[in-house]
Order: sequence, then C-alpha cells, then structure tokens
Amino acid sequence: PAAMLRALRRRWDVYKYRFVPWLALNLRRKRRTLRYVPESSQDKIISDEDVFETLLKIFKALFINDFSRQAHILALFPEIKCKYLELLTVEQKQSKVNSCDHQSQHVFSPEEVLFSTLGFSITRDRSSLVSAGTGVFVTKGFVPKGMVVSMYPGTVYRKHEPIFFQSLGNPFIFRCIDGVLIDGNDKGLSRSVYRSCSRRDQLGPFQMSDESWLTAAPQNPLAVGQYVNNCSHEKAANVCYQEFDVPGYFPVELKQYLPNIVYSHDIESHLRCVVLVTLRDIKQGEELFSNYYTLVS
Repeated sequence: PAAMLRALRRRWDVYKYRFVPWLALNLRRKRRTLRYVPESSQDKIISDEDVFETLLKIFKALFINDFSRQAHILALFPEIKCKYLELLTVEQKQSKVNSCDHQSQHVFSPEEVLFSTLGFSITRDRSSLVSAGTGVFVTKGFVPKGMVVSMYPGTVYRKHEPIFFQSLGNPFIFRCIDGVLIDGNDKGLSRSVYRSCSRRDQLGPFQMSDESWLTAAPQNPLAVGQYVNNCSHEKAANVCYQEFDVPGYFPVELKQYLPNIVYSHDIESHLRCVVLVTLRDIKQGEELFSNYYTLVS
C-alpha cells in the first residue's frame, strides 16, 4: 500500500499543473511560478516573423544535410533539388558546382546541424530536480535571450474534439490560450493517433509532419519541448511557451520537420505549433525550465 501511495503521489506531482481545480486552489501559494499575460495578443516574447525565420533556417539546414533521404522529392522536383544545392554551395563556400552531384556530402547528426546553424544543441537527460524524471539541457554552445530553443510536439486538437481516452494518466497535454490542446505524449494511444494522422496527411512524396520525435532519435532536434520541466522557487523559469500558427506559405518540402499534426483532417486552418523561447541567456550545461501554465487576465 505504501508503495502504491508513493506511485500515485509521483503521478499527481507531474499531472497536477494541468488540473484546473488544483490550479484554482493553489494560485496564492504558487504565484511565483505563474506567468501573467495581460491579453492573449500580448503572449509573444518574440515576433511570429522571428519564429518563422528561425524554423526556416534550421529546417533548411536539416534538409540540405540529408539529401539521400530526400531522393523521392528531389527526383520529382529538380527545381527544389537545385535550389537547395545552391544554398549548400554558398554555405560550404565551394567555388565550383557544375551539377547536382552530392555523393561526397558528409552527413552530420541533427544535433550537429543545430549547433552549426543556431549555435547551440539540446538533449534529453535526467533532470536536476529530484523525482522530476527526464529534463532538457543545453549540451553545447550558448542560447541568447529571445531565441527559439525548442518545440512542443504532438497531435493538435481543436475545441470539442475527442481527447478523453488519450488524456487519461497523460501529463503531456498542453493547453493553448484559445483552448487548443496539443498531446505531446510519445507512448500508448497518443503515439498511435499521431502516427495515424501523420500518414493520413502525406501528400505524394511530401510528408506534412515529423514522426521521428516519437523515437529516441528525432530528425528535428528541437522537438523535445514536452520534456522541459516546470520551474520552482529554486529553479526559476528560463524559457516560456509561445504559440505559433504555421503560415500557408511555409515551404512544403520543409513540413516534414514540423512535429505537429492536426487531429481532424477536414478542418481548413493553420497548423498550431508551440515553441519555447528563452527568457534570458542560457549557458552550456543548464537545464531548461518553463511555466506549465499561463494566466490570461
């Protein structure tokens, strides 16, 4: 019985931050761990344009790094192939590229691409907080204030869409300001739903989302935001969540790195993503901490 009670207590400790009655009863005691937003329109640390440009930069670098996995796209769309080879030529400062030959290209890991592109790398590891489980750390480089440092992956549910069974015992459901939910659980039913929706939405050779965040080796190294732990009195928040709707002009060949997919296929709207933005400079070796909830007054 004692072991069972301890297990229930641990589960409650990670789930309670999403539980509305608990939140209502503990606002006074937990005031320091809350982030206040005067209006939902002001819930932006950086502009949507900055988020877009950062994602575009890292996704292009990932695409260029792994041309062999893009063979089905490159064969059908030579204009895309030559566009990215031109970018590769500029980045590598090569003097001559007379053809679309890329056989000699060295392939780097996603973490190496992230470091060379944005100046830092992150990874999942055991949290510095006791009994907090997995956390996310800056393992290399330096992250300046106001930088996109991670993304919150998962299936996106609009209001009134069925998520009851996926939510049972699930501490990875993120609630956006407008009530949109993102299920960032990479196991069980949540995992199956995401994979099903992702494969449903594939458009010919183009993948509309990234499934690799469900594995131990994500192709998008930013897609680990669901493991960022909540701040405490001892560990202040150094990142915060920011919602971002992917614009319609987002390059179709780069959508394969977006770690989100909509649950309902027939809804015509922009894909909701959530990024984590740094509140201060973060150095190598530091763990990321955020606020699990935001109050909008």
